[in-house]
Amino acid sequence: MVINSFLPLLLLSFPLLSSAVPLSSGSDGNLFGEFPSLPEKDRRILHRSKRGWMWNQFFLLEEYAGPDFQYVGKLHSDQDRGDGTVKYILNGDGAGSLFLIDENSGDIHATKRLDREEKAYYTLRAQAVSKRTGRPLEPESEFIIKIHDINDNEPKFSKETYVASVPEMSDVGTFVLQVTATDADDEQYGNSAKLVYSILQGQPYFSVESETGIIRTALSNMNRENREKYQVVIQAKDMAGQMGGLSGTTTINITLTDVNDSPPRFPHSSYHLSVLESAEIGSTVGRIKANDADIGENAEIQYSIIDGDGQDVFSISTDRITQEGIITIKKPLDYESKRMYTLKVEATNTHLDHRFLHLGPFKDSATVKITAQDVDEPPIFSRNPYIIEVHEDTAAGSFIGAVAAWDPDAANHPVKYSIDRHTDLDRLFNIDSGNGSISTLQSLDREMSKWHNISVVATEINNPRQTTRVPVFIKVLDVNDNAPEFAMFYETFVCENVKAGQLIQTISAVDTDEPLVGHKFAFSLTTVNPNFTILDNEDNTARIFTKRSGFSRRETSIYLLPVVISDNDYPIQSSTSTLTIGVCACDRDGNMKACSAEALLRSAGLSTGALVAILLCVIILLMIVVLFAALRRQKKKEPLIISKEDVRDNVVSYNDEGGGEEDTQAFDIGTLRNPEVMDANKLRRDIIPEMLFPFRRTSPIKDNADVRDFISSRLQDNDADPTAPPYDSLATYAYEGNGSLAESLSSLESAATEGDQEYDYLSNWGPQFKKLADMYIGKDTDTDIA
Repeated sequence: MVINSFLPLLLLSFPLLSSAVPLSSGSDGNLFGEFPSLPEKDRRILHRSKRGWMWNQFFLLEEYAGPDFQYVGKLHSDQDRGDGTVKYILNGDGAGSLFLIDENSGDIHATKRLDREEKAYYTLRAQAVSKRTGRPLEPESEFIIKIHDINDNEPKFSKETYVASVPEMSDVGTFVLQVTATDADDEQYGNSAKLVYSILQGQPYFSVESETGIIRTALSNMNRENREKYQVVIQAKDMAGQMGGLSGTTTINITLTDVNDSPPRFPHSSYHLSVLESAEIGSTVGRIKANDADIGENAEIQYSIIDGDGQDVFSISTDRITQEGIITIKKPLDYESKRMYTLKVEATNTHLDHRFLHLGPFKDSATVKITAQDVDEPPIFSRNPYIIEVHEDTAAGSFIGAVAAWDPDAANHPVKYSIDRHTDLDRLFNIDSGNGSISTLQSLDREMSKWHNISVVATEINNPRQTTRVPVFIKVLDVNDNAPEFAMFYETFVCENVKAGQLIQTISAVDTDEPLVGHKFAFSLTTVNPNFTILDNEDNTARIFTKRSGFSRRETSIYLLPVVISDNDYPIQSSTSTLTIGVCACDRDGNMKACSAEALLRSAGLSTGALVAILLCVIILLMIVVLFAALRRQKKKEPLIISKEDVRDNVVSYNDEGGGEEDTQAFDIGTLRNPEVMDANKLRRDIIPEMLFPFRRTSPIKDNADVRDFISSRLQDNDADPTAPPYDSLATYAYEGNGSLAESLSSLESAATEGDQEYDYLSNWGPQFKKLADMYIGKDTDTDIA
């Protein structure tokens, strides 16, 4: 079986014939048997005897746009005699749908427009069978239909936009980025997929290699500070870049990264700052900044003071966020002593790039002048604190010391002095407001207080708000103005059977003074004593001895021994202390057995006068208790009006409603309604009436008078009433309106017998009281019958 391909293709492309591979051999075949129009001579030249050729591969144009089905080729079997008994069958990729075969003639057509990028080739199987028997006439043959590529796809980049960066100041040819485009056309057929790269935008700064798509720098010394961002457009064109080829483009955004190629520079050669002289240490004076066109760590600056007369007074540090130099105070300022300071400040890059040191130096300096501004300062004392010493015997009004303060400002305003009296509550000292001299107002006693701590305040006269206080410690020096005395109370006794020369007591002394060399006391008796003697031990103690033997309680139970104690300071101070010695009965070993009561009391330190005073106090206390109890037993007479003060303005409140409106004398509504009631019924409300229930006259039934007129008339009556209380009294009348003319129905003030009452008038009150009238009138009738 022979497959005849598209005739024009065979005739025009003879090289294709050389690629034909025989699939089978057998009977003779005529390749051009289907083309009788060829010259006979040529037909004889191409004659093949006993050998059949068939094509194993066809080329079919893609994207065919003709009106009819595209012709692929023709199948022909040597067994086909042209009598219509052979049937051709096609199987494989697209057979029956994409590729159709004429079963009688063997012509193959493509029914659809083919795209090589979707499927590059199709594998089909052809077979010839007998229509009569249905049996194959030849073995099944396989062939390939390959889609012939055309340039119908443009190059495409993997990204529409690329982002790249390259350091500024890079050398020419520095690699930036490689871009790659792809073409869906056949790379092995023609130049449809052969790409060439070119740069459309971005020159002269960058270039691209035409074959690889590598982008490189094309200009030297590109400075980021001048221009940081660039946009480059790269084109990829197929057909090896020839005219008529398809192309695609992509955009590359290139950023120049920073390098330290810009040194810091101060915008000004000198700066002027000012600060108050009262500014605290560590406070900020001001900020200066050196400009650096670099960014990031390349713009980091370190500031330092390299010269000037203010190096010891000011310091500078770097603000890591703003890269500013912060000048702060290191020592206190004084406008009066120095008003102007000069600093030389240097700014240096901390990260240097040695490749660009030739662009330096990477540091700069500027002069900073700082002016101290005057502030109204408070006075200053010459010392702090003051310590003054004064003897305790200094007379009141004596000068003891002075303080001095002045205004540190240039104006040097005068200063006045005063003592904070909260620190001198006893007002012991005084100060001269003009010169600050301190004197005593009272005599001082070191034994009461050794130190006095006061505060002296200095105030500017022109500005009283400017004040300063200083502590003044006044030390009171000791003067020997106190005599020594016994160190304690001694309980001394002597036995009746004591012998002469017996030690009965050892005494010592104390002195509130404090001499510089210590105390030295001397002990002696005022007169020669026949019973006792004293021996000074010369160590501020002394011993008492008996001078005779045999003492008797009955003769003398207590002996008083005056002892003179003196010190050795100047002036010498001495005192006489009395030692009380009691006589007691003792055993053989000298242990006390019994003493007189007086001796015991004296030994306890209580004299006879003290005992009498205590006894009198006890008696007086007992008398007071008895008198108080007697007073409480007396019956108190209750006053008419119980009040702390006899106030004649009295408000009487009547709250008793009782059994009805007329049951109380304090509230008589009937009186309000009938002002002509007899005055005989008036009762003093502050006097108990003699008749508990006075006779009430029946008020005549008539129209009620106006309440205001009634009150006016009642006020006049009360003013002229001799029985009215001797002081003002308030009566409240709660007028409820024109009530019943029957007055009160209460029985509290009714007559003793009910027979005196007549109830005929109830019938005249209306149908509401008819039932009540029938009940009482009927009851009276029954009573009369009975």
